[in-house]
Amino acid sequence: MLEGCKRRDGAAAGSPAPVPTSVSPSGWLPDWVIALDGGYQQAQVENGFPGAEVCYMTVAAVMLDVFKMRELDKQRPVHPKDFRTTQQTGSLDCVLPGCNVVFRDEDSAAASFRRAFFEESKAVMSTDGGETLLDTFEILLARKPGGSQVQACPYEDFDDGTGRPHACTPGPGCQPCACSKNRPWYSTDAARIYLGMNPTGPSGAMFGEVMQVWERLYVINIIRSMIAKGWASSFARVAIVLDGPLAIFSHPAWLSQAIVAELIALNTEVRKATGGTDLLLIGVEKTGAFVEHFDRLDQDAGSGKPRYAPQTALLLSNEYIRQNIVVSEGKPHGLDTYFGRKVFYKTKSGARIVATFPILTPDALDRDDMRAQLYPRLADAMSLIDSLVSSRYPNALAPLVAAHAEAAIPLNLGRKVLEQLARELLGKDKA
Repeated sequence: MLEGCKRRDGAAAGSPAPVPTSVSPSGWLPDWVIALDGGYQQAQVENGFPGAEVCYMTVAAVMLDVFKMRELDKQRPVHPKDFRTTQQTGSLDCVLPGCNVVFRDEDSAAASFRRAFFEESKAVMSTDGGETLLDTFEILLARKPGGSQVQACPYEDFDDGTGRPHACTPGPGCQPCACSKNRPWYSTDAARIYLGMNPTGPSGAMFGEVMQVWERLYVINIIRSMIAKGWASSFARVAIVLDGPLAIFSHPAWLSQAIVAELIALNTEVRKATGGTDLLLIGVEKTGAFVEHFDRLDQDAGSGKPRYAPQTALLLSNEYIRQNIVVSEGKPHGLDTYFGRKVFYKTKSGARIVATFPILTPDALDRDDMRAQLYPRLADAMSLIDSLVSSRYPNALAPLVAAHAEAAIPLNLGRKVLEQLARELLGKDKA
């Protein structure tokens, strides 16, 4: 079978290559970095039904005081107690029902999960009294490609005995089903995550979709909340780093295109408040096909020596990705799933980082346009990555290492990360 398949033994003659940019690190560093990562753990429960499981999930946000770190670095050695004050952490957590875990007033595990996902999204916000993750989701729902598209009713017995399936059009909040049973539809049903529930066993893929959606909703929630509170000018001194690519896959993938539209609008507000400075948001991948390819690409086939000099950024066209990393034809890579564009960056120390930069202008939607200005604040991001690349783990930044630790062991539950950030930033502004 493999003899009849395509094989890549190095780039073929005439094939596209990644585009090295002439951009150099700017030397800029933020005062604060916000890093986000999530984690979940499935657990079997004893309720008399076979295979019953729940999922404990957390999304952690770590604020790293980069300005204070630089000041402490001038006073080495630094006492660990003083160094710990450079990091502030908050996390949100919940428990979601899985296979054979059914609320007393529901008929199925899927219905229980749908309600729990809706209620937990409604309960989480990044600032006291601010916008919830549900509010953010519904803002994006209004931007859903194709408008208010109908989808199949989420209940298995949706035909109401007529033989004709009902269709639902998810809208804000909770609405009654069109059938005579009058059961609830939730706005979050539009994500269609519940379709991934395994009725007879573990539903790890479904819970993974919840985590990726909440992580990315939280990023948009932070940006929207800061703008709403009049802190948009602070983005000139703040960077946001997300674990994983700037993308959403599988059932809720439509959210990516909605996020593109929202980010373009939000960045317009940020530029007004900062005098023309874009948001600095990057996603960092630790594993996967792009990471593996970059590792191989940077090794000269003949000598085995590194191919690229430190502080080199490589831009990847759609054609290059399609021919060398994700082999396929048709629509551009990431068109339906990514709200960002890939960059390979070799740091000052020689580490290789696969980063995604957000699409913040309509021009950046053309994934074959390789102009460096379509990668917002690339020079600043290069300096940021150089300063924060982790020496403990490959392909990772120090803030993400901290966020991952908090997601794995959620401490300081319920603390409001943005309120802490606001106090620090406003204090510096007044000073």
